[in-house]
Amino acid sequence: MTIPPPSLAERLLDALPQTQCTRCGYPDCASYAQAIATDHAPINQCPPGGAEGIRRLAALTGLAEEPLNPANGIEGPRSVAWIDEAWCIGCTLCIKACPVDCIVGGNKRMHTVIESQCTGCELCVPACPVDCIALENVTGSRTGWDAWSAHDAGAARARYDFTKTRRQRDAEAHSAVLEKKAEEKLAHLPELTKGASGEELERKRSVIEAALARARAKRQPPG
Repeated sequence: MTIPPPSLAERLLDALPQTQCTRCGYPDCASYAQAIATDHAPINQCPPGGAEGIRRLAALTGLAEEPLNPANGIEGPRSVAWIDEAWCIGCTLCIKACPVDCIVGGNKRMHTVIESQCTGCELCVPACPVDCIALENVTGSRTGWDAWSAHDAGAARARYDFTKTRRQRDAEAHSAVLEKKAEEKLAHLPELTKGASGEELERKRSVIEAALARARAKRQPPG
């Protein structure tokens, strides 16, 4: 069996640092790579990749190198997130914002960043309602790809793919639970509504049917 060569989008994705920081203006590195390949998105929108990243994208696309667009950020050293545990309220918002599942903790419990897995995406910082997350420079004066490596990118990409799959699976399981509850309520609506009838009964039925439709829609694969 002959394996087809990787598409341009796949090769562009391999050239991106996989921090999933969204500073390029796209939801993840794969979306940015696809946009460059098919929608002619500019190649100078990735601050974590910096000048070297632009050179790599230029070589793959045949486009001219351009300075990093300041609207997307600046090239800098790699940072990792650090949580001031004395101020953490355990809201879990940073956990939900992290694209690589490198923040551990539970609801109303202290959170901690696994430093070795943090990509420095910075997405957890604005998510924190009590401003207890700071960024710490861990690469000194080294910036862009000098502060990152192919191994780092590969590991981050694997963690992101796993996290994305797990969250999708969890969302589907949650929707399935909601769907089952809505079906049970519809099946026993008269007794659950304590004798409601007429317009009131129909109003409650429509509310449950709408919730059921939302739950089913979330379980449908994207078309």
